Amino acid sequence: MSTATAPAPGRIGAGTGPRAANEAWEAAMEAHATLMRRFAARPYWDGASMREYDVLYTLAKCGRPQRLSDIANHVLLSQGALSRLVDRLVARGLVARCTDPADARAVHLSLTDEGRTVQRRIGRAHARDVADALSHLTATELATLRHLSHRLISQELA
Repeated sequence: MSTATAPAPGRIGAGTGPRAANEAWEAAMEAHATLMRRFAARPYWDGASMREYDVLYTLAKCGRPQRLSDIANHVLLSQGALSRLVDRLVARGLVARCTDPADARAVHLSLTDEGRTVQRRIGRAHARDVADALSHLTATELATLRHLSHRLISQELA
């Protein structure tokens, strides 16, 4: 995925076969890796790693307690790695476990007040950083990126 082997910009999307699909995928993955390296280097992660923040953000976004399996659908971690990460977040007082009122065998996870505070603090800084990283895209390009990303997600869920 090096830029030395990247196709000329005019060629991306110039076809519809496997080559065009793979070139588009490689470009998306290279953009993702580049931005993630940029974000990882920022100082605002004090208080939570990027992966920990991902879980805190998922819980905040859902707005209600979630099962571990529900969180797993939103983060890039295996079930085992996610379970260990949640254990660390619980031990640090950022996440709380509670019994599912509908199924006493199941456990729900929710943000503690401290977890919500950490998520909001990091989230504000990260949101500004994301906005800055994408600021060179036009409103139409941002809408297209969002639309295409949602189409890929909905295709996978179908």
